Amino acid sequence: MKVIDVALPKGRLGEKVYDLFEASGYECPSIKEDNRKLIFENKDLGLRFFWVKPSDVAIYVERGAADIGVCGKDILLEYDPDVYELLDLKIGKCRMAVAAKDGFKDDSDVPLRVATKFSKITEDFYSKKCREIDIIHLNGSIEIAPILNLSDVIVDIVETGKTLYENNLKPIETIMPISARLISNKASYQFKNEIIEDIKEKLSLQVKNL
Repeated sequence: MKVIDVALPKGRLGEKVYDLFEASGYECPSIKEDNRKLIFENKDLGLRFFWVKPSDVAIYVERGAADIGVCGKDILLEYDPDVYELLDLKIGKCRMAVAAKDGFKDDSDVPLRVATKFSKITEDFYSKKCREIDIIHLNGSIEIAPILNLSDVIVDIVETGKTLYENNLKPIETIMPISARLISNKASYQFKNEIIEDIKEKLSLQVKNL
């Protein structure tokens, strides 16, 4: 029996993703045990799940350490991994947005200073608008950049917007909707096509019921 390795993102999203797998008949009961293990196996189904940092899922899949995995559309667009995108799981919904301080007015005569950890998405978005920008790449606490006058605006993922509003910022433009996607290693998709397609189809049925 061929073993299918599945990379799941740690956290709430990963738990929701696992629930979809479980409801689709691809379960691994030990994953719900209270422990610090990262790898869980159902030998009867030839299935192995493991938890990884959300931003690393695509790397595990691209490099073949995992056959399939689930990651956000933002990761696929930002890092452009060489994988197949198989299915929109319709969970982990949020949006990529531009946010700024209340009353912000864009001065098109000078480059727009944009703080973000999504440099590629930001560059692609503003290049289509023919807007000159100065990207300030940050890895955390992006919301304080405009407050401290490090940037004019930020580009970040927005779910409820609560963090923005608490820091006197507000979304001013939506770049794109984001949701979790099922992805596959290209070689795995060729050599384990039957089982991967079965997983995809059964997950698809669950997604329709969400």
